[in-house]
Amino acid sequence: MALAVPGAGGAEPAATAAADSPALDARPGRAEAAEATALEALRVPDALSARVPAEQRGAGRDDVRLLVSRGRAVTHHAFRELPEQLRAGDVLVVNTSMTLPAAVNGRVGGERVVVHFSTRGADGRWAVELRAPRGAGVTGPRPGGPTGAVVRLPGGRALVLEEPLGPSAGARLWWARAPERVPEMLRRYGRPIRYGYTDRDQPLSAYRTVFAVDSPDGSGSAEMPSAARPFTVPLVAELVRRGVLFAPLSLHTGVASAEAHEPPYPERFAVPAATAWLVNAVRAAGSGRVVAVGTTAVRALESAVGADGVVRPAEGWTDLVVTPRRGVRVVDGLLTGLHEPQASHLLMLEAVAGREALRRGYEAALQERYLWHEFGDVHLILPDEERNAPDCFSNEW
Repeated sequence: MALAVPGAGGAEPAATAAADSPALDARPGRAEAAEATALEALRVPDALSARVPAEQRGAGRDDVRLLVSRGRAVTHHAFRELPEQLRAGDVLVVNTSMTLPAAVNGRVGGERVVVHFSTRGADGRWAVELRAPRGAGVTGPRPGGPTGAVVRLPGGRALVLEEPLGPSAGARLWWARAPERVPEMLRRYGRPIRYGYTDRDQPLSAYRTVFAVDSPDGSGSAEMPSAARPFTVPLVAELVRRGVLFAPLSLHTGVASAEAHEPPYPERFAVPAATAWLVNAVRAAGSGRVVAVGTTAVRALESAVGADGVVRPAEGWTDLVVTPRRGVRVVDGLLTGLHEPQASHLLMLEAVAGREALRRGYEAALQERYLWHEFGDVHLILPDEERNAPDCFSNEW
């Protein structure tokens, strides 16, 4: 059942109604996401994976590197220099979702597994991925299912696998009937989801951003909205002092370890009225640019905008896949991490930056040995200044 954005006046449906669990195997944009990205031929050496947080590399969160693309022009900075890259009147749209300790040990019969809790459905079920433990906190892939399998969890709890999310019997993600108070169980027994390119387990605090807030129902993200990780309280204060505005929204991310070219699954989001009003006001006045902090913020905000370009308060499930063909309607710029060349997220980046600008940025990142993944460096994509900057602003502070 489609949810028309409140007051959209004929705007295209952007989300699945929160009253129903989304059909996660019927994802729009799948055909386009299967196309080659602009960076298909690039290869990222393993040595460029950020294996520990910046704080454990002898730096602060805001000391990671910042690659800036303005149109096809590329420059290099430290993230703490972000205020010099923005202007008074710009709006940073930030995701306030709290990262959950979403990995829990379990057993299926005599088999040890690690359960990744991905997304809670509106019917109370959870989308989960079962992983095979490989020692030292690292997990590997495991076939999904089977239907009816009982997964024993800590504290005497259990979940029952019911059906795969995807059309194939071996789908990684399954709907499972879960025990009550899953967030409470995760807080007691869970740990952050970790991937093999990291050196060791990290505390949950390493996976939370300065913008994260608790949800009343305990919902949150299976994986950190990592583009916001380099922000610190002093840096946010400096941005506010310079006249940069902040617009909060939420999108609870699911498990992000998608296969190559696999589009994202539907996710729960909410764009509050205050954020919709602020973005619309800035755009109407021509007083600044709308810069999304992370692909999650793009997905949520673009899910709340109609064909008329007006953002309206909205919440529910979004199945929107932003591609160059669809384009963006309200986002002018994007702050994001560096993604694998086969990742479908790059189609969203291409929609914002353009194919050639994206290619030049990533080639520069490889040449200058930027670090990839959630603990790595970040990329700020802005419109070409000469063609897009309002006349009332100067490039000088």
